[in-house]
Amino acid sequence: MSTTFQLDTSTSRANPTPAPMKRLTVPSIRARKQDGVTAEPLVMLTAYTARQAQLLDAHCDLLLVGDSLGQVIYGLPSTIPVTLRMMADHAAAVVRGSYHSVVVVDMPFGSYEASPQQAFDSASFLLKESGAAAVKLEGGAAMAETVAFLSQRGIPVMGHVGLTPQAVNVLGGYMARGRSDAEADKIVTDAKALDEAGAFAIVIEGVVEPIAIAATKAVSAPTIGIGASAQCDGQVLVTEDMLGMFERVPRFVKKYGNIAEVIEQTAKAYADEVRARAFPGSEQTYQPK
Repeated sequence: MSTTFQLDTSTSRANPTPAPMKRLTVPSIRARKQDGVTAEPLVMLTAYTARQAQLLDAHCDLLLVGDSLGQVIYGLPSTIPVTLRMMADHAAAVVRGSYHSVVVVDMPFGSYEASPQQAFDSASFLLKESGAAAVKLEGGAAMAETVAFLSQRGIPVMGHVGLTPQAVNVLGGYMARGRSDAEADKIVTDAKALDEAGAFAIVIEGVVEPIAIAATKAVSAPTIGIGASAQCDGQVLVTEDMLGMFERVPRFVKKYGNIAEVIEQTAKAYADEVRARAFPGSEQTYQPK
């Protein structure tokens, strides 16, 4: 029986409690794809806080502490300004709030591209500071040497091909990739290079469906689609997008809820009661004995 820090929701305090099951491992995720087939698709969602992780954990195989937190949490215009410190702190919170899922943390822009050694220094910092199990980095064949360098030194790596948000300035925007023959060939080649370098899984983002399927069939590692295909070996979404926290989302997002409306309506009800002096009432105040 493993232990971890779980949020006690009755007090909102973190206390060490026995975990009800052993956490999944990177090898168990990798082994879900056998002979090119993943019988049960992998489920991954983003998480940035301990409470969010606690709510998502039982339903996921992987929790991704994505650099999308730059936009979702901090209101930044892109993922580019996100720092290692930001990623480490949020990843630590997600680890504390989970007991089942493999926690993967994004390596932010500028923390790994210069050299394999820079990537190792950044990745080791993230894993030491957070307790996460693996890192994710963007890029295909150009990052294969780095993926191999990290994997050979005990750092599991999830790759990311297709639409790579950290390269948005080079790509020219957030449009789907793989529409030209040359781009399609590069996506498949990139996925194969990461697979051969030792990536335990590969995110395929914003890629036209036939190319996503071709890349999935071309690699032995599980692929995780986002704006790709149901034929990938798993799927990931930004949780806030899926919950309906934002009005505008990419076309590949399915809104499974409308949490923004719930929050707004609840805040309005609270404000109305405060202004009417209806809150707090007798049940929320302390009276003399």
